Amino acid sequence: MTDATTARVDAWLWAVRVYKTRSAATTACRAGHVRVNGDRAKAAQPVRPGDELRVRIQGFDRILVVKKTIAKRVGAALVTESLEDRTPPPPSRESMPFVPVRDRGAGRPTKRDRRDIEKLRGREFG
Repeated sequence: MTDATTARVDAWLWAVRVYKTRSAATTACRAGHVRVNGDRAKAAQPVRPGDELRVRIQGFDRILVVKKTIAKRVGAALVTESLEDRTPPPPSRESMPFVPVRDRGAGRPTKRDRRDIEKLRGREFG
Protein backbone atom coordinates (compact mmCIF):
# COMPACT_ATOMS: atom_id res chain seq x y z
CA MET A 1 0.00 0.00 0.00
CA THR A 2 2.87 2.39 0.64
CA ASP A 3 4.49 2.48 -2.77
CA ALA A 4 5.51 5.44 -4.91
CA THR A 5 2.13 5.65 -6.67
CA THR A 6 0.10 6.30 -3.50
CA ALA A 7 0.29 8.66 -0.55
CA ARG A 8 -1.83 9.22 2.54
CA VAL A 9 -4.46 11.89 1.91
CA ASP A 10 -3.51 13.90 5.01
CA ALA A 11 0.20 13.81 4.13
CA TRP A 12 -0.52 14.83 0.53
CA LEU A 13 -2.72 17.77 1.59
CA TRP A 14 0.03 18.93 3.95
CA ALA A 15 2.76 18.41 1.33
CA VAL A 16 0.97 20.53 -1.29
CA ARG A 17 0.33 23.30 1.28
CA VAL A 18 -3.44 23.05 1.54
CA TYR A 19 -3.04 22.79 5.32
CA LYS A 20 -0.28 24.34 7.37
CA THR A 21 0.33 21.23 9.48
CA ARG A 22 -0.25 17.55 8.94
CA SER A 23 -2.28 17.36 12.14
CA ALA A 24 -4.60 20.06 10.76
CA ALA A 25 -5.08 17.94 7.63
CA THR A 26 -5.80 14.88 9.81
CA THR A 27 -8.33 16.85 11.84
CA ALA A 28 -10.06 18.03 8.66
CA CYS A 29 -10.32 14.42 7.46
CA ARG A 30 -11.81 13.32 10.77
CA ALA A 31 -14.34 16.17 10.63
CA GLY A 32 -15.48 15.10 7.16
CA HIS A 33 -14.13 18.14 5.31
CA VAL A 34 -12.16 16.04 2.83
CA ARG A 35 -13.72 13.89 0.11
CA VAL A 36 -11.83 11.67 -2.31
CA ASN A 37 -13.76 10.91 -5.50
CA GLY A 38 -17.00 11.90 -3.75
CA ASP A 39 -16.56 9.73 -0.63
CA ARG A 40 -15.57 10.93 2.83
CA ALA A 41 -11.89 10.27 3.39
CA LYS A 42 -10.12 9.00 6.46
CA ALA A 43 -6.64 10.41 7.10
CA ALA A 44 -4.83 7.22 6.07
CA GLN A 45 -6.75 6.72 2.82
CA PRO A 46 -4.35 6.45 -0.11
CA VAL A 47 -4.60 8.88 -3.01
CA ARG A 48 -3.36 8.14 -6.52
CA PRO A 49 -2.76 10.31 -9.57
CA GLY A 50 -6.11 11.18 -11.13
CA ASP A 51 -8.08 11.24 -7.85
CA GLU A 52 -10.31 14.26 -7.26
CA LEU A 53 -10.29 15.79 -3.78
CA ARG A 54 -12.90 18.21 -2.45
CA VAL A 55 -11.55 20.08 0.55
CA ARG A 56 -13.79 22.40 2.59
CA ILE A 57 -11.80 25.37 3.88
CA GLN A 58 -13.40 28.43 5.51
CA GLY A 59 -16.84 27.57 4.16
CA PHE A 60 -15.76 27.07 0.54
CA ASP A 61 -14.88 23.91 -1.38
CA ARG A 62 -11.54 23.60 -3.16
CA ILE A 63 -11.50 21.02 -5.94
CA LEU A 64 -8.05 19.51 -6.45
CA VAL A 65 -6.92 16.75 -8.79
CA VAL A 66 -3.84 14.71 -7.85
CA LYS A 67 -1.28 14.78 -10.66
CA LYS A 68 1.66 13.41 -8.68
CA THR A 69 1.77 11.82 -5.22
CA ILE A 70 4.19 13.31 -2.72
CA ALA A 71 4.45 12.64 0.99
CA LYS A 72 7.02 15.23 2.09
CA ARG A 73 6.74 19.00 2.03
CA VAL A 74 8.24 20.44 -1.17
CA GLY A 75 8.88 23.84 -2.70
CA ALA A 76 6.18 25.91 -4.33
CA ALA A 77 7.37 25.06 -7.85
CA LEU A 78 6.87 21.32 -7.27
CA VAL A 79 3.44 21.92 -5.72
CA THR A 80 2.08 23.19 -9.04
CA GLU A 81 3.34 20.01 -10.73
CA SER A 82 1.65 17.82 -8.10
CA LEU A 83 -1.90 19.14 -8.32
CA GLU A 84 -4.44 20.66 -10.66
CA ASP A 85 -6.73 23.23 -9.05
CA ARG A 86 -10.24 23.06 -10.55
CA THR A 87 -11.82 25.36 -7.97
CA PRO A 88 -14.25 27.79 -9.60
CA PRO A 89 -13.52 31.47 -8.98
CA PRO A 90 -15.29 33.01 -5.98
CA PRO A 91 -18.49 34.96 -6.66
CA SER A 92 -18.07 38.68 -7.19
CA ARG A 93 -18.81 41.11 -4.38
CA GLU A 94 -21.65 42.62 -6.40
CA SER A 95 -23.51 39.30 -6.58
CA MET A 96 -23.16 38.60 -2.86
CA PRO A 97 -26.03 39.95 -0.76
CA PHE A 98 -25.18 42.66 1.73
CA VAL A 99 -25.61 41.50 5.30
CA PRO A 100 -25.87 44.32 7.82
CA VAL A 101 -23.53 43.85 10.77
CA ARG A 102 -24.27 45.21 14.22
CA ASP A 103 -21.49 46.63 16.34
CA ARG A 104 -20.03 44.24 18.85
CA GLY A 105 -21.46 44.87 22.28
CA ALA A 106 -24.47 46.79 20.94
CA GLY A 107 -26.76 44.37 22.73
CA ARG A 108 -30.04 42.99 21.57
CA PRO A 109 -31.76 44.91 18.72
CA THR A 110 -34.66 47.09 19.68
CA LYS A 111 -38.02 46.76 17.98
CA ARG A 112 -37.13 49.68 15.69
CA ASP A 113 -33.76 48.08 14.85
CA ARG A 114 -35.45 44.78 14.07
CA ARG A 115 -37.95 46.47 11.75
CA ASP A 116 -35.13 48.31 9.96
CA ILE A 117 -33.22 45.04 9.52
CA GLU A 118 -36.30 43.31 8.14
CA LYS A 119 -36.89 46.23 5.75
CA LEU A 120 -33.30 45.95 4.48
CA ARG A 121 -33.75 42.23 3.92
CA GLY A 122 -36.95 42.89 2.00
CA ARG A 123 -39.24 41.11 4.42
CA GLU A 124 -41.60 43.83 5.51
CA PHE A 125 -44.62 42.54 7.39
CA GLY A 126 -46.72 45.54 7.88
